[in-house]
Amino acid sequence: MSGPPSVLFLCVHNAGRSQMAAALLTHLAGDRIEVRSAGTEPADQINPAAITAMAEIGIDITAAPQNPHPRRGAGQRHRDHHGLRRHLPLLPGVAYRDWKLDDPAGQPPT
Repeated sequence: MSGPPSVLFLCVHNAGRSQMAAALLTHLAGDRIEVRSAGTEPADQINPAAITAMAEIGIDITAAPQNPHPRRGAGQRHRDHHGLRRHLPLLPGVAYRDWKLDDPAGQPPT
């Protein structure tokens, strides 16, 4: 495969954890890694607490999609995946990482 490595961060709503993780990796890696996020049950908007938490460390995620991407088809092109493995097809040559992170919905940005 040619081009930069690709990472998909996947969570349920794609409104907090996956958006934050994608923004952090994009901030650190720039265009050296293709970064995307998706949700199995996408929310209508990014969690305002996630926006606030990221702003506190100087990262603006308000430019991220306000209608977070559905997962359908998103995993087909990605070599590295994050989260909810049971919702993804098992593809040869794909590395899966599943981190158990509490959903930040309803939590203060402390």
